[in-house]
Amino acid sequence: MDGETSCSSWDSDDEYQKFIQKMNPPRVVIDNTSCANATVVHVDSANKYGILLEVVQVLTELQLIVKKAYISSDGGWFMDVFNVTDQNGLKIMDELVLDEIVQYIHKCLRADSCFLPSRRRSVGVEPSSDYTLIELTGTDRPGLLSEVSAVLTNLECNVVNAEVWTHNKRAAAVMQVTDRKTGLAISDTVRLGRIKERLSFVFKGSNRSQDTKTTVTMGITHTDRRLHQMMLEDRDYERYDKDRTSVNPTPMVSVVNWLDKDYSVVNIRCKDRPKLLFDTVCTLTDMKYVVFHGSVDSEGPEAYQEYYIRHIDGSPVNSEAERQRVIQCLEAAIERRVSEGLKLELSTGDRVGLLSDVTRIFRENGLTVTRAEVSTKDDKAVNTFYVRDAAGSSAVDLKTLEAIREEIGQTVLQVKGHPDHRKSTPQESPSRFLFSSLFRPRSLYSLGLIRS
Repeated sequence: MDGETSCSSWDSDDEYQKFIQKMNPPRVVIDNTSCANATVVHVDSANKYGILLEVVQVLTELQLIVKKAYISSDGGWFMDVFNVTDQNGLKIMDELVLDEIVQYIHKCLRADSCFLPSRRRSVGVEPSSDYTLIELTGTDRPGLLSEVSAVLTNLECNVVNAEVWTHNKRAAAVMQVTDRKTGLAISDTVRLGRIKERLSFVFKGSNRSQDTKTTVTMGITHTDRRLHQMMLEDRDYERYDKDRTSVNPTPMVSVVNWLDKDYSVVNIRCKDRPKLLFDTVCTLTDMKYVVFHGSVDSEGPEAYQEYYIRHIDGSPVNSEAERQRVIQCLEAAIERRVSEGLKLELSTGDRVGLLSDVTRIFRENGLTVTRAEVSTKDDKAVNTFYVRDAAGSSAVDLKTLEAIREEIGQTVLQVKGHPDHRKSTPQESPSRFLFSSLFRPRSLYSLGLIRS
């Protein structure tokens, strides 16, 4: 559904649906006895459009891993069972955490909530209360994140949080920025227009074809949901490389029609990973499909998902072209978050221009960022980058890695998953002190404890 339209008959804008939900409030039951290796979460509620995604999103936000799921929402009632664990694969035994799960699901499923998958098409920037949210889509190329970060720094913006995805030579980014001086959202419309213009120019680059689109929007949004929507709108699923070497092994997705019941049956088999269930349910919802029944099994290295779906208008997948589109979109959803790059983790004091400096160092050493997660907590920057070398390989040369770590700091930047990388001792190299001013925490400046 378009975010600019009202809710459909599935949604809570319908007064009758609101009445049904108020008369039948959601019921959440936690069971820690029936399953030996997982906590079982039962969710029963009056049905409404998007309710499955709401519940899966809640479980994802609580950092729970769904090992198994049984979905049933045929008719007017929604009944789901999720077998979940914590990040370490253990049952949740903490009563406070269990209470939080129950309360959070209740809050998201309350009768006055209205699920609207935001598919905004507006172009422009507007301030939010705490930060300015900038959304970008365009053609991916080496050094793109470095260029964007440099522009924001030049415009006196501080990147507080950001997430960047690349897939099939496309790029999408959602960035939360603040004013360098005030630490608040940017409200000057002239300045916002200048930010939009500069970023649009950077994302367009030297490619002037219609295939390269650049949009800059603002508003409060769920980052992962929005990135999926931006990539889907950008039709990244149509831009497959011939050999499709970017993901190995390739996910297996099939769609067949069960004509007797007017369902289309979606089967997915692929390597398991965190947030996989969210990604597939999110994509089906954004494509305006409703899951009536389903099952999920990800207790092994592979995940198996089966969904019985209909379009929101009540019809199954109604053509071969649409069947292929559903398959391609689900394959893209599975692949977008998978980065065949070397993982680098940075943890240091935050300051304005930090992201620009780090990504510039990557670029100068021939590394391309394929995915990035940038966050700031209590004046500390905690960033994760997935990088490839100039040849597109994740097997980055050890000399290059050591040169980067010498420049940024041995304990500031950690390398994850490189088979030949030496385990460094937690001491700084002599050259680290040449760049100490580069990574000083901004809070020390603000407190007046150090001077530039």
